[in-house]
Parts: sequence; C-alpha cells; structure tokens
Amino acid sequence: MEKSLPLHLLHAKNFTIIINRSHAILHFIAILFLLHYRLSPFFFQGAGTSTTVPATLPWLLIFASELLLSLSWLMSRSFHWRPVNRTVFPERLPPDGELPAIDVFVCTADPNKEPTVEVMNTVISAMTLDYPPEKLHVYVSDDAGSDATLRCTKEAWNFATCWVPFCRRYGIGTGCPDVYFSSSGDDHGEFKGSEFKAEREKMEKKYEVLTQRLRTIVQDRDVALSSNARDHSSMIEVINEYPREEMQEDEVKMPLLVYVSREKRPSHHHNFKAGALNVLLRVSATMSNSPYILVLDCDMYCNDPASARQAMCYYCDPQTSPSIAFVQFPQTFWNVRENDIYDGQLRSTFKIYWPGIDGVEGPFLSGTNYYIKREALMGNFRKQEDLRALKRSFGPSNDFIKTLVEDHKPNFINDGESSRMLLEKAKVLASCSYENQTTWGSKVGFMYFCVLEDYFTGFTLHRKGWKSVYLDPKRPQFLGTGTTNFNDMSVQWTRWMSGLVSVAISRCCPLIYGPVKMSLVQLMCYSELAFQPLLHCLSLWGFALIPQLCLFNAIHLYPKVSDPNFNIFLIIFVSAISKSLYEIVVVTGGELRTWRNEWRIWMMKSVTCYTYGSLDAVLNKLGVTEASFLPTNKVTDDEQVMLYEKGVFDFRAAPMFVAPMVTVILVNIAAFVGAFVRVLVGDGGDGYLEKMAGQMFLSLYILVSNYAVIEGMVLRKDKASIPLSVTFLSAVFSVFFLLIGSYVLC
Repeated sequence: MEKSLPLHLLHAKNFTIIINRSHAILHFIAILFLLHYRLSPFFFQGAGTSTTVPATLPWLLIFASELLLSLSWLMSRSFHWRPVNRTVFPERLPPDGELPAIDVFVCTADPNKEPTVEVMNTVISAMTLDYPPEKLHVYVSDDAGSDATLRCTKEAWNFATCWVPFCRRYGIGTGCPDVYFSSSGDDHGEFKGSEFKAEREKMEKKYEVLTQRLRTIVQDRDVALSSNARDHSSMIEVINEYPREEMQEDEVKMPLLVYVSREKRPSHHHNFKAGALNVLLRVSATMSNSPYILVLDCDMYCNDPASARQAMCYYCDPQTSPSIAFVQFPQTFWNVRENDIYDGQLRSTFKIYWPGIDGVEGPFLSGTNYYIKREALMGNFRKQEDLRALKRSFGPSNDFIKTLVEDHKPNFINDGESSRMLLEKAKVLASCSYENQTTWGSKVGFMYFCVLEDYFTGFTLHRKGWKSVYLDPKRPQFLGTGTTNFNDMSVQWTRWMSGLVSVAISRCCPLIYGPVKMSLVQLMCYSELAFQPLLHCLSLWGFALIPQLCLFNAIHLYPKVSDPNFNIFLIIFVSAISKSLYEIVVVTGGELRTWRNEWRIWMMKSVTCYTYGSLDAVLNKLGVTEASFLPTNKVTDDEQVMLYEKGVFDFRAAPMFVAPMVTVILVNIAAFVGAFVRVLVGDGGDGYLEKMAGQMFLSLYILVSNYAVIEGMVLRKDKASIPLSVTFLSAVFSVFFLLIGSYVLC
C-alpha cells in the first residue's frame, strides 16, 4: 500500500497567484495611460489636448527610459504567473539497493581566492551524504593544477575515514566539520552520553590537526602557482588508494574520492567552468558512470545529508523521471547577516522568482546545488549506434564511447585497486586537445557559449523539451559563502551580467533561438533574465540623469500636481513600491530594512554592474575584448566583515564601480538644491513648484535611498569611505554632464 503513495507533491500558491495577476492587470492599465500621456502631444496636437512637449529630446529620452523599464516589468510577470512549492517524501523511496548511483562534482579554480580549508570542508561534507556509500562518488576538479590542493585532498580523505563513520553512527546532520565544531548548537540527535562526548572531543582534536596541516601545506605551496595554473598537464588520482593513519576496527564503506586536474595550455581556450565540468563528465564516465550528478561550488558545503534522497524522489518516480533534467536547490549563505546591505542572500531570486518559474516547466540551472541527469547532457545511445558518428561528436576515445551505451557499468575498480591503464586513458580525456573537432560545449555536455554555462545549458535543455524542479526545504540543504563587500559583489555581478547580455545580443537570443518545446511564459522568463542588464542600466541611467538635467534647467517632464495625469505616475510609483514591499515583507518574511537594502542595491547595480556587464558583452561581441572569468574572492577580511556586520558600506573598490554612483548623487544634489533655491527666492515664477514637484521628488527619493553613498562621501573618514580623489573625479564628470547636457538637450 505504501508503494502507491506519491514520492512528491506540488502545491500552487493560489492566494499569491490571485494577488500577482490582479496587480499585473492594474499596473499594466496604468502603464497604458502613461504611454498615452507621453505620445498624445505628437499625435493629438490641436485636438484639445492640454499636454505640450517643452523639449522634444529630453521628453523622448525619459519616455524611452519608462518604456524600457515597463518592458522589463512586463516580461518579469512571467516569474509571478504561477508560483508553486513542493513537498517530497524520501522515506517512501525504494530500498538502498535499488537507488541509482550519484557522482558529485566539486569545482575549484584559484587557491588564492578560494581558501583550501573551505574547499576541503565541502569535499568532506559531500562524502557524508545520506546515501549508500558504494553508490556515491566524489570528484574534485582543480583547475589550477596545484600540488597543494592534491595534497590537501589526500589529507581530507584521511580525516573523512574517521569523520564519515562518526556522522553515520551518531546521526550527525551537519556534514561540514568546520561548521559542526564551531556551532553553538548540538547537532547530534539523541546521543548525549559520555561515550558520544568522548568521541566528539576526539574528532574535534583530529579536525584541529587537519586544519593545521592544510594551512601548512598551503603556506608551503609552490610560489609559481599563478603561472602553473595556466600551463600544466592533466593529473588524475584515486585518493582512496592512499594509506590512512588509522583504520576503524569495523571497517565502514567510503565513497570513491578522485582528484582531477585537466590539462591547460596558454594556446588552448579552456572554456572556464564549463570546460572543467565537461572533463569531469568524461573522466567520471570511465570510473563510475553514475546516471545522476550533483554539482557543487567549492564553497557550497552540504548542510543536510538528505538532499540526495530528496532529489531521488523525482528521479525514482517513473511518471516524472523521463522528463526531469535537473533538480535545483536554492543557494543559501551562512555568512550573510540579517542586515544584508549587499543583498548577498539573493532573497528575491530564490524566494520569489524561482518558485514562480517552477510552476512553468521548471527553474533555470543556477551554477551549483543541482542534481542533473547525465542522459540530459550526453544523450541516450544503444549498441547499434554508428561508431564513427559518435566519435565525431564525443571524441576518439573508444573507452569513453562505451560509457555512452545504456546501462554501461565501468570495470574501473577491481578488488579495491585502480586500473593504471584506465587511469592513463582517463588522462587523455582530460587533455586540452581532446575536444578538438567534436561537439563538446556546442551540442553535448555543458555549453561553452558564454561564461554563464549554467544559464545557457539550462536554456538548451529546456529548449529540447526537458523539465526541471525547484526544491526549497525548510532546512537549507547547502550553505555557501556569499559576498560581503562592495568590490567582490560588483565583480561577481558584472561577470554574471556580461554572460546574460552576451546571450541576449547573439544568435542564441531567447526571442529568436527558442522556443522549440518551450512554453511562451517560460520563454519570457529566459528573455527577461537575458535582457535585464541592458533594460535596467539604460532605464536607470535615464531616470537618474535626464529629469535632473531638466530640473536644473527649469524644464518640466511630468504633469503638474493639479493635473489629473499626475495621478498616473503616482499610481505607478505606489504600485511598484507596494508590490515589492508585499513580496519582501509578506511573501519572504523579510523586514522593512530588507526591502530598503534590496531596492538600494538594485539602483547601485544598475548604474555599475549592469552597465559594465552590458558594455563588456558588447565589446566581446565586436571582438574588442575577450571573455574572461574572474573567480569570486572567498577570502574573508576581518575589517570588511566587521563593517558588513555593522551595516556599513565598504567602498574600497575599483573607482570604476564607485565613480558612477557618486556622479549620479552629485547631479541629483545639484538639481535638487538648484530647484529648492528657485522655490525659496521665487525665481521660477508662479506655479514653478507645482510643475517641478515630480522631478524634485524623484531627485529627493534617489538621494534618500542612496544616503549611504552621501555618507561615504561626506560624513565618514574611515579607510572604507569614498576616497576624495573619486569624489573629485565624479564632480568633474557631473559638471561636464550638466554643462554639455544643458547645451545639447535643453
């Protein structure tokens, strides 16, 4: 009887759906009235209309800004069309012997920016997943080819032989030793006796020894690492073969742990993270060939060992399994505080947008924390397939071609000893020339089209008809390290935005490349995300400068307060603010300061990250620059952490990220102060305040919302404030804009 019970359930958020759709209709009607107001002077002149165009070019520019932002809003409604949540029942899964095998991919690229201790904690936590150990295989991809990372992986394995049995014996729910031993709470189930306490103290001492060894190895590593990272041979080692310091009397089975470093040469393009993942796909196929793969960033440890069984609730269901390509979990960050000034938790993304698109064929692939079906990436083949055609697509290796056949089981491990011959063949699969004249990255595996391999790979899978699932359990299944300073946040978001825009302006643009088997709503979701950087940066620059320039020159762009048309803009503004407040405070359970932080950082990103990301993508498209991938810095700085916890912005970033914000603030100050003086002295004439109220309010709103920038410019004198040189440079830009803009536009 129990076998007939469902493994998972889907629940539509009906009340939220009603709110979202009702708001969308009302807001859209208001936008139509706005369009009528802006266009009526051009089409209804002489027909009794009261609307006149004071200056045609500024009027058209602000109308273009309103139009672009409205277009982005319209496409984003697809994320709000049908939000859902899901419930899974892993206790109803088949016995362990019937569960499919899983390969875990952990990717690291730069030991200078990705602390090795943190990487090894992620590896160890993956080995503690609540899954049959003989069906769990962990692969560590070291793109830097660092001997230190290899040695640290061996040390991590040595510790894991004690840690994994300890977690299983006492039901430890936190598989990351660093988090477990630093946590004030007890995560050891019902075991609270003297025996457990003694074992815990013993394990804690072993972990202290491990961390000391890891730090020593990192400190003694080769100083030529930066050059070796771009020029080194492939290296593959099965870590399980190395001797352990201490064997348990009752030997416990351990997952397979493999270190993989692909070959990299300056003359070959290595295709960033997607290239590393495709190497892991080939190497793992010859060793374990598991039908399902868990992909993790090196700083995203397994916080709950139940994630594998939760994902299997979909893959073990014969009704959903054939169509599900991947099961996506949210990204949650342990170091992000409640006063998250940089929006590092990505609350709106994983609490609002992803549940929304989950109701429409499934969410995007999100870089980490997902279980993906190998068949979705590779295809499904049978023995009678044309061998020559397969080699043209997948490369010349006969051993790898064999793994493509359905239900192929590799004979890599024999009596606990690895086959040296197959290891050498696996190294060939990790060579930088293996993919030449193949379809890797274009038709099979993870896609190479842009630096955001996750977005485009997910788009390709959905376009082929695959579906996906979004699971967001109460307990975070994975926890990572988020950005907690302005510079790292800006670098990370600029990279993301560059990847999105590179798709938007390419032949693979979602509007023209899809859909084959995608729904219209899902296509709108992909399109909105791809065009979001362009639409937001262009519209926000317009709102931040054009009305202010006209205010500086006493030219009104909005109706008088007494004009009924003024209500159009008031309704749109209140509607947008109210809806965002509802989503952040009511739907996600945030606070007012959470809403303020997200609203403020969105404006900051629009004039910096979105702008530079869009510009970078355009320059790449024109061949002026080459695509680049800068790993996000995960090394913590105590001073930066202290400022972040106090809710104080750290403006120690490249001037290119700070100067645009300061320039916007200075232009708005000049415009608002100038208008305010005119009101006081009566220089603007009768009705000046009534005509300029809308533009004065917009400037004031921008200044109040971005008070942190003003504080960093004027009030703060610490090292993390805005440097005087940046303020002076921005002042020059502001004066130049006001003078030239006044001459050109007004």
